[in-house]
Amino acid sequence: MQREVYKVDAKGQVLGRMATDIAMHLMGKHRADYQPHIDFGDTVQVVNIKEVKITGNKLDQKKYFHHTLHPGGIKEKVMGKLFQEDPAEVLRLAVSRMLPKNKLRNDRMKRLMIS
Repeated sequence: MQREVYKVDAKGQVLGRMATDIAMHLMGKHRADYQPHIDFGDTVQVVNIKEVKITGNKLDQKKYFHHTLHPGGIKEKVMGKLFQEDPAEVLRLAVSRMLPKNKLRNDRMKRLMIS
C-alpha cells in the first residue's frame, strides 16, 4: 500500500467542512478499497491555518472542556482564546473528534501535519 500526500490550503475555507474532508482522507474512505479495520489513509498537510474561516458566533460561544482528574477539576477554554494561542490546535481537535474512537485514531492523527 502506498500512502499519498494530500495537501490542503485552509485560506478562506470553513473549519468544519475542511475538517470532515481531512478526516475522510486520514481514514482512507476516499479509496475504492477502503476497509474499516485497516488504516489505508493518506498523509495530510495543511497550510495557511491562520486564515481559516469560522462561521457564526463560535469564537465567542464554543467551549472546549477537559478534566484534571481531581475533584472539581473541570477546565474550559473559549474557542476564540484557543484560536489566538494556537490555531492548529483548533483544527487538530476538530479532526480528532471526527475520527472513530478506536485504536487507529492516534496513528491517523500522527499523519496530520499543520503549518
